[in-house]
Amino acid sequence: MSRTEAPPLPEPLRVPVADSHTHLDMQDATVEEGLARAAAVNVTTVIQVGCDVRGSRWAAETAAAHASVYAAVALHPNEAPRIVHGDPDGWSRQEARQPGGKAALDEALAEIDELAALDRVRGVGETGLDHFRTGPEGMAAQEESFRAHIEIAKRHGKALVIHDREAHGDVLRVLADAGAPERTVFHCYSGDAEMARICADAGYFMSFAGNVTFKNAQPLRDALAVAPIELVLVETDAPFLTPAPYRGRPNAPYLIPVTLRAMAEVKGVDEDTLASAINDNTARAFDY
Repeated sequence: MSRTEAPPLPEPLRVPVADSHTHLDMQDATVEEGLARAAAVNVTTVIQVGCDVRGSRWAAETAAAHASVYAAVALHPNEAPRIVHGDPDGWSRQEARQPGGKAALDEALAEIDELAALDRVRGVGETGLDHFRTGPEGMAAQEESFRAHIEIAKRHGKALVIHDREAHGDVLRVLADAGAPERTVFHCYSGDAEMARICADAGYFMSFAGNVTFKNAQPLRDALAVAPIELVLVETDAPFLTPAPYRGRPNAPYLIPVTLRAMAEVKGVDEDTLASAINDNTARAFDY
């Protein structure tokens, strides 16, 4: 089986569900093909997430053109330091960039602020902190950007979508200090059970991706087990984090049923119950 070959369509869900976080612009299929495949397995809504100004514009346009798509717009935590300090390697699917300093960051954030006002944009994210890919020199720009996104989300009454990679304590600190928006989603939840309890107490949504199915992901399953069902979402983060047994092959929204069935097992509920709860939760989180 080729590692580049798309996995087969899973058995459709009986209850419709939403993919709370996907990147259609990074997937091989056209938007129409991707949405049709998703609909064929009863994944009827997707949240298309932007990671930079260009991707956020695309997300907003795609949501405006497709009834089953809503958008989230942001500068990814790793994008903010690249804007400020430059990106000589062109790592982020863009050309090599010169340092732009604080003025360039402010300009990019102003555009995110404008996009966040649009009706089909229901989230501000993915934003947050990433201590895995950004070194100490980029931390200040990253946190400044995160705080700006929190303000944008609150100003427009949109959900805040958080990218938290190896930065749990700092993300929770900034949220507590700045004051989290009314609806806050931890995308690709990566904390442990103890952090899940902290998030639950704060009313934060926890969105689980395909990595919850990985053999080495017991801490994630423990977190899912204690997360209240009314705060649980499901996502693909496609084309990344393809669930087992297809790990390493391209991910897409139509694979949500694979992850959801694994999650139902962890939660000790039937898949219809979980799908129904997640569908309601996603609509509540993103206010659609």
